[in-house]
Amino acid sequence: MSLRVALFLLVVSLLAGCETTGKVNPMTTQKGRDEARKAYVQLGIGYLQVGQNERAKVPLRSALELDASDPDANAALALVFQSEGENELAEQHFRKAIARSDGDARILNNYGSFLYEQKRYQDAYETFQKAAADPLYPERSRVFENLGLTAIALGNRTEAEENLVRALKLNPTQPRALLEMAEISYDTQQYVPARGYYERFTQLTEQNARSLLLGLRLAKIFDDKDQAASFGLQLRRLYPGTPEYQQYLSEQR
Repeated sequence: MSLRVALFLLVVSLLAGCETTGKVNPMTTQKGRDEARKAYVQLGIGYLQVGQNERAKVPLRSALELDASDPDANAALALVFQSEGENELAEQHFRKAIARSDGDARILNNYGSFLYEQKRYQDAYETFQKAAADPLYPERSRVFENLGLTAIALGNRTEAEENLVRALKLNPTQPRALLEMAEISYDTQQYVPARGYYERFTQLTEQNARSLLLGLRLAKIFDDKDQAASFGLQLRRLYPGTPEYQQYLSEQR
């Protein structure tokens, strides 16, 4: 069964559940319209989750025709427009969603990520703070990670470290937070913690240019010449055109 058929059947089944008795049209009742709207939103989110953003617009538009202020439909459509580079439309729908979501941490976190992408770092930081205020949000560790990254962009290393440490307390398996903490620890000459964060990072994900350069620097600090040579070779072979490789070359002189 194709994804399109499966999602269509989901909506059909949900809409069927709206029926009451006899031949009453469920769309004439508030309950029926609410169930239909939820079904359309689920269909749109289903398309969005598998990257079929164009198709997501159709059911999301249908949901908004039933309730133009629906926060989930607006939030999902905001993500669609964000992916398409339609930033003004994305902003409009994010704001509509937030206005009616009663502080939904998921929507706030997504909006904060949008603002970060636009390099509106102070606005992003304040939005992430609102999202982090919900202690029951299941992805709260991601919010603190985002706060840490935004604090770095704002040049506030102290706040960055505080938020990243908190993120790792909630979820120790966040590669980005681990790499950032390894970098911060290295820059402040806390080499043992830096190596600890770095080793945990390498156990969770593949290396990139930035992590290879940091690994090389740490290997030199701990006099591991073989490791340093290995990381240098990987940088030259995999990332020859990167700023990290150029930095590596300059440090060899």
